[in-house]
Amino acid sequence: MDHSSISEQHIILKVPASPAKIYIREQSGRFQRMRRYLNFLLVGLFVLLPLLHFNGRQAVQFDIGQQTLDVFSVTLYPHDLAIFALLFILGAFLLFYVTQLYGRVWCGYACPQTVWTLMFNWVERRVEGSQSHSRTLDKQPWSSAKLAKKALKHSLWGALSLATALVFISYFVPARQLYSSFFTLEASLLIQGWVWLFAACTYINGGWLREKMCQHICPYSRFQSAMFQKSTKLVAYDAARGESRGPRKRSAAKPQGMGDCIDCTLCVQVCPVGIDIRDGLQYACINCGLCVDACDATMDKFNYPKGLIRYAAESGSKTAWAAHLGYGAAVLLTVTMMFAWAMHRHDFEVSVIRDRQSLYRINNQGDIENTFVLKTLNKSQHSKHYRIRVDGLNGLQIQGPTQIEVGAGEHATTALAVSVPDTPEQKKTDIHFYIEELASGESLTRETIFYAGSGAW
Repeated sequence: MDHSSISEQHIILKVPASPAKIYIREQSGRFQRMRRYLNFLLVGLFVLLPLLHFNGRQAVQFDIGQQTLDVFSVTLYPHDLAIFALLFILGAFLLFYVTQLYGRVWCGYACPQTVWTLMFNWVERRVEGSQSHSRTLDKQPWSSAKLAKKALKHSLWGALSLATALVFISYFVPARQLYSSFFTLEASLLIQGWVWLFAACTYINGGWLREKMCQHICPYSRFQSAMFQKSTKLVAYDAARGESRGPRKRSAAKPQGMGDCIDCTLCVQVCPVGIDIRDGLQYACINCGLCVDACDATMDKFNYPKGLIRYAAESGSKTAWAAHLGYGAAVLLTVTMMFAWAMHRHDFEVSVIRDRQSLYRINNQGDIENTFVLKTLNKSQHSKHYRIRVDGLNGLQIQGPTQIEVGAGEHATTALAVSVPDTPEQKKTDIHFYIEELASGESLTRETIFYAGSGAW
């Protein structure tokens, strides 16, 4: 990217006009290639992840009924809410950091709204021809040829929307089950309803709303300017070099007093949100670089230097390194917390609940006995065996099973009686349960109270 600066007068936020319909011209170039390769990767991951299987089950799946998320060998439960919070925090810091460096490049290169908008536009260009052909077609009276093209375009849009919805729902319903049951009409009305709802949302967003989502609905476009600095590299027009603009012949020398901009308006025609970058920075600009590719191609044809429209910053900033250090520290701290969470995460959860109907009782052997209920959740994807022991008083022993087996993803409730042969000196004593997973040696400790009498203490 060109890192040269731009003048301060062009860092002005302007509200774009709202055309009735934007006909997006297709454009090739290095930034378009970068986006295309990235989009292939992102869409490929979106489609293929639900189809992957691991240990006989879908590798990535949300189970709303069980309130779990399977990610290969790890199953996350509501108890693991901390990791989701940390992931969102990490994503926010990274997004803000990238925004401060390069503006809204997330919107221009990776946002699903942009990706699907350009996919729908690609279909439209294949069916109706160039953007000028589409504009002409819309102005023509209805005929059999126009009806056929419109029907084909909207049918393909609908098929793409349905495919998108099925892939999305396959993250919540096993993919193989979903695809077979949906097309054989054996899926439940609930599943069919969600599929068609998301298909309709995709069709409306990608086919009709398009840039209106970026201009009027997306909150990111409203507050992203607060993160811009003088060192932020944004798509900008070099007015000092381009003005005065005007058309000229390719073979002729540049007219006296004219700038490099030939006023071809290609930068406007390729813009997904329909703005003219030459009017200055506008909040709807998604920094996609399509206008850069279009302008560079034109400059090549006229043998002018590239970069009339480019990624550029107003100037270097003395606070840039402070921003790097600040966001870098925040990201490092968040990743460290995620690593610490992973190191201390257990594949099972245990809670110990006292029998609240009686504090204690004397059993048939004359021992003082308390009753507890152990609730064990096996969060792994395999059946596990656990050993239970208790200490805190001399002679304390468990009257009941000391080993239990819990199936994968299952809860087990175990009633245990704990007794001591001699009356303790204190009527209330803290004791500890130790629950150990036999294969790995991983253990948890839970503290509770052993009662040996009643009354005040």
